Amino acid sequence: MQNEKLAILFLRVGIATVFLYASVAAMLDPNSWIGFFPEFLRNIFPAKLLLYTHSIAELILALWIFSGWKMFYAGLLSAGALLTIIIANITLFDIVFRDIAIFFAALALAVLSRK
Repeated sequence: MQNEKLAILFLRVGIATVFLYASVAAMLDPNSWIGFFPEFLRNIFPAKLLLYTHSIAELILALWIFSGWKMFYAGLLSAGALLTIIIANITLFDIVFRDIAIFFAALALAVLSRK
């Protein structure tokens, strides 16, 4: 049981750190991150609105994961967000292939946190 709690803590810190970094980095250097949004979305919504809205959502998700509250749902939401990023950027696989590991870590967090 102690090992399971420690594993959940490691998953939480790792996943939350990724979302926190992406959120802050995108807000500080939007031009480096806006290209990850599919062009059709950038044609519908203003690019900066997309980016800042997504960054705020990532920040909230990171804080949620750090809090430890309802980790099953946070894990599922994280996995969904990562899967969306992977699919939307599959042509940039050399960059997003790392997100596959984080996707499965988020699923592991959900499974281990399920009560």
